[in-house]
Amino acid sequence: MKLNKQDILKALESITVPGEGQNMVESGAVKNVITFGDEVIVDITIKNPSLQAKKRTEVDILKTIHEQVYEKAKITVNVKVEAPAKPKANVIKGNPIPGIQNIVAVASGKGGVGKSTVTANLAVTLAKMGFKVGVLDADIYGPSIPIMFDVEDEKPLAVNIGGKSKMKPIENYGVKVLSIGFFTQPNQAVVWRGPMAAKALNQMIFDAHWGELDFLLLDLPPGTGDIHLSIMQSLPITGAVVVSTPQNVALADAKKGVAMFQQESINVPVLGIIENMAYFTPDELPDNKYYIFGKEGAKNLSEDLEVPFLGELPLVQSIREAGDVGRPAALQTATALEQAFEKLTQNVVQEVVRRNDDLPPTEAIKITTMAGCSAVKK
Repeated sequence: MKLNKQDILKALESITVPGEGQNMVESGAVKNVITFGDEVIVDITIKNPSLQAKKRTEVDILKTIHEQVYEKAKITVNVKVEAPAKPKANVIKGNPIPGIQNIVAVASGKGGVGKSTVTANLAVTLAKMGFKVGVLDADIYGPSIPIMFDVEDEKPLAVNIGGKSKMKPIENYGVKVLSIGFFTQPNQAVVWRGPMAAKALNQMIFDAHWGELDFLLLDLPPGTGDIHLSIMQSLPITGAVVVSTPQNVALADAKKGVAMFQQESINVPVLGIIENMAYFTPDELPDNKYYIFGKEGAKNLSEDLEVPFLGELPLVQSIREAGDVGRPAALQTATALEQAFEKLTQNVVQEVVRRNDDLPPTEAIKITTMAGCSAVKK
């Protein structure tokens, strides 16, 4: 079938640009439409800089042309973002770390959903793919990354870099690691107020010799509190990954985690949601799946919030055992777990690349009160 440009434009008139009142053609967002046989190319420019708006625009165009013009049309959508410049007043600049290309925060609204396990396995999988990777354990009050990398008895050494003394991260499995756990006893509780915790984090960030890294993963503590604000004030974070289990109790907190990053005063792109402990499959019944915590809860949440779904991980005993002995499960070879973590990591890398192609670098958050959080929307 030979497609007609006017039919395409008429179909696009039924779609509204995300965040704008007019349709795509009337607003001038559609810059060009090219047809050739059953192929069509649509060039469109939007003002909303979020990944969600770009994805929704692309999906709406594909769906509308297939439904209203030709269901077998071969469609290419080129979405360009022209976001208005943001005012620079009242901004505390985050300081980029020389040599670090991408900083990805791994967060969850709720504790116990496997965030540190996901962080450790993402890190080793990225290293297996050939990337240079570091992990900063930002969970000051419950650091678990040293155990998962089998380095809990190690102590970072001091190295002289440019006449300054810097901490040298501990390295294992090709991943550089720093954690408050290296500086405390195993049975010692860290009883610090927010400013003390923030100071310790800043030292591990800026007084460390990370070297050249493609990815620095931040294992954030649960919740949406002081540590999170301190991190986002200190660093220009590339994007955030939110981990949740499928049950409603965890999803309610995961929704708050996504909302925190999407706040206007914070504005850190959410790369997607990971569903951990999605189902249980016993070894003796490998074809059976038991949805202990509910089915596809995090996947449905990602659709509701219009953020990418990065993948699901099963509830498997060997993942827990691997974390406890300090050898992440993703290091296993020729297993279903290795494949699951590889697919998950590929999706994360893909979203990072897409985010860097589509959006400007993340700005530091705005401070509108002495307490460091936005109390009034101005």
